[in-house]
Parts: sequence; structure tokens; C-alpha cells
Amino acid sequence: MRKAGTHWLLVTALAGGLAACAPTSTGTPPQPAIALPDHWSGDAQALPADAVRYWTRLNDSLVDRHVERALANNRDVAQAAARVAQARAGVRAARAGFLPQIDASGGVRRNVGDLADDRLQFSLGADAQWEIDLFGRIGNNVAASRADLAAAGYGLADLRRLIAGQVAQVTVSARALAVQRAIARETLTIQDENLQIARWRLQAGLVSSLDVEQAAAQRAQTAASIPALERDFAQAANTISTLIGEPPGAVRAALDADARAIPVPPEAAGLDTPAAILRSRPDVRQAEAALLADTARIGVARAQLLPLVRLTGNIGTSSFGIGNLFDVVTGGLFAGVSQLIFDGGRARAQVAGAEAAAKASLAAWEQAILGALEDVESAAVASTAARERVLLFGTALEAANNAALLARSQYQSGLIDFQTLLTAESQLLGARNALAASEAERANAFIVLNQALGGGSSDANLGPDSPDGGISQ
Repeated sequence: MRKAGTHWLLVTALAGGLAACAPTSTGTPPQPAIALPDHWSGDAQALPADAVRYWTRLNDSLVDRHVERALANNRDVAQAAARVAQARAGVRAARAGFLPQIDASGGVRRNVGDLADDRLQFSLGADAQWEIDLFGRIGNNVAASRADLAAAGYGLADLRRLIAGQVAQVTVSARALAVQRAIARETLTIQDENLQIARWRLQAGLVSSLDVEQAAAQRAQTAASIPALERDFAQAANTISTLIGEPPGAVRAALDADARAIPVPPEAAGLDTPAAILRSRPDVRQAEAALLADTARIGVARAQLLPLVRLTGNIGTSSFGIGNLFDVVTGGLFAGVSQLIFDGGRARAQVAGAEAAAKASLAAWEQAILGALEDVESAAVASTAARERVLLFGTALEAANNAALLARSQYQSGLIDFQTLLTAESQLLGARNALAASEAERANAFIVLNQALGGGSSDANLGPDSPDGGISQ
């Protein structure tokens, strides 16, 4: 046991509903050797993942609409849902191994030849076989298929988590690009006025042509940024269109028609404990389910080395007429035991391969745990930093705006040269763009943090009959 501040991460802390999947014949699956902290290392404050639809807290109707459409129509999500259905069918197929297999047959026969009886001979029969699962081959196969279903369900949930966050982030980025485009257009209007003032002062003989050339150069640079912003804006809109399963065009038009400020996330709150957050991360649960599936397959492989008990039986009848077909019915029942003697080491190699696969799955589970912890720690720090940057850039913008107003007034009065005005105008443009970028960073940091906390995934249908992937059945 670790001292205060950490405790050993146990399977039961994350498994929850997966416990029913654990195969009885192979013992308890391996445990990850990772010390899970009781608290997060930093003092960062962030939003808890207490709501599935966290993006609605941004209060942006387009973000809400795009995420909902993506979760309903995204083609990657559709593929993952199909894989869940495929895994669900695999569970039904594995469960069928507990039941006997019965085959029926029937036929009509007629002999030919000089001495042959040319009457039609009818026959009916049935064969049955049933494997008694003494050593858990079928049971472990069912356990593995259930864990595969859970892994597919958690994979679907994780994809929904990622898609929701990606769509929300790209929409926020498109909002920021639209704001920066508006800033460039407003700045271009001011620079047109500055250029006209410089020309008037040149005509009046108050300045040299250098002021006019500098004003023209500044205006051209600002004008050149607008096509680049238009390009990036269109690319962001097209990315959203693909994510929500629609052809390009409509999203861009909606973003242009519904221009608004960059979304502001809600105020921060405290984080939940690391163990609670890991339980809400579908990628961690998916890796855990994959480990349970591979552990169960060890039992399937080991069962090949043990005796196989099978009951077989048959029943049949035949006659030269349908009316008396069931007058004589014959049948038999046979119980047999088979044992592998020699196969050149193939069965033992399969056991070794299954054990190696389970070790790899254990390492993958540990990596998923570490990655989830890293995601939350980094996202929490990024969220706090983004909020601080917005405040600082807001102060910088206020100062730059005042400086630009003073410089413009003083230049018109002939108190300063044009280079001073250019510097003030450039600082103002930079401050406005920096504030817009930091506001987008703050909104995106909120989205990334909620992704890291597992938000956007728990409403996914993880299994055939229950939210845990059907593994409790």
C-alpha cells in the first residue's frame, strides 16, 4: 500500500459492470501497477464533467446544432455503431455454444437396374450433438465475446466524445476567424482614412511622400490578410460539414448569417477525484474490456489441452411409402471423450500467444490510464492559463485602443510623425487579434477539459440492453 496521497489502482475501481465478464477458470485478470493519486497535482480549477451535453454551456446555438447533427449523422460514428451491432451478434453466437446442435435430413431414393426395386424409398433423420462445457471453453468464449461487446460499446462512446469536442472546437475556431475578419475589415476602413489624411497633408506640403507610401503599405498588408482569413474560415466550415455528414456550403452560409461573439464558457469549479474521472473515460473502459476479453481467451486456449466431452445422437426412419414412414424408427446415443495427445505444440503455442496478448492489453490499459491522467492535468492547466490570458489581453487592448486614438488625433494636429501613428495602429490591430485568439483559446480549453473528463460520451448506447454494453447480462 502507498502512503497518504495515493492508493493502488484496483480493477474494481474501474471495472464496475465489467466484473461479470471476468472468466472463472483463468482467475482474476492482471492489475495495472499504477499508483493513482487522491488529488490532482496542480491547483488549477476546472469544470466537473457532471453533464453529458457540456457544449450547451457555451450558449451558442450553432455549436449545439452542429454537435447534435454530428452525433446523429457522422459517418465514423455510424461505423462504430455497426461494430457494436457486430459484437452483439458475436455474443449471441457464443452463447449458442451452450445449446445442442441439431441437424435434420430427408431424402427420396429410387434404385435402377434389371433386378432393382423401382419403388420410391423415403427417409427422414436427425442428428444432434452437444458439448459439455466441463473446462470452460464455451464459458470463456462467451466471456470474451461479452467483453468484446463492451469494448465496442466503449469505443463508440469514446468516438462520440471525440467527435462532439472536435465539432465544438472547429465551430469556435470558425467564430474566431469571423471575428478576426471583421477586425481586419474595420481596421482597413481606419487605414483608408489614414491614407487619405496622409495624402491631404502631402498636398498641403506638411509631410513628404514617405507618409503616403507607409500608409499605403500598411493598408495593403491589412487587405492581404482578409483573403487568408476567408480561406481559413471556409476550410473550417467545410470541416464542420464533413463532421456533421453534409455537403459543404450550408454551414458556411449559416456561420455568415449568424455572426456573433466568440462563446464564453461558464466560470470554473473544482475537479472530481482522479478515480471518478477515470470511470467516466470510455477509452479507459474500452482498454479494460479488451484486457478482460484477452484474459478470457487464455481460458479458451487452455481448454484445448483438456478432455472434450461430447454427447451425440441420431434418429431416423425410412420406408417405401409415406404412409408407413414412421412405422419403424431407429436411433442411437453416444457419449464420447477425446483428449489431445500430440499436435506438434500448436495448442501450447496458442496458449502462449493468448497470454502474450493479455500482457499487451494490460500495458495498453495502463497506457490509457496514464494518458487520461495526462489529459486532465494538462487541460486543467490550459483552461486556467487561457482565462488569465483573456484578462491580460483585455487590458492590453484597452491601452492600445487609447494609444491609437491619441496617436491619430496628434498626427492630424501635426504633433507626431506618421511612423508613430503606424506603430500605434499596428499595436491596436495586434491587441484585437490577440484578444480574439485568446477568447477562442479559452472556449476551446473548456471543450478540451470536458473531453478529458469524459464529457459527451455517457449517453451513447453501449450495449444490447443496458448502458454498460450488455456485460451484466
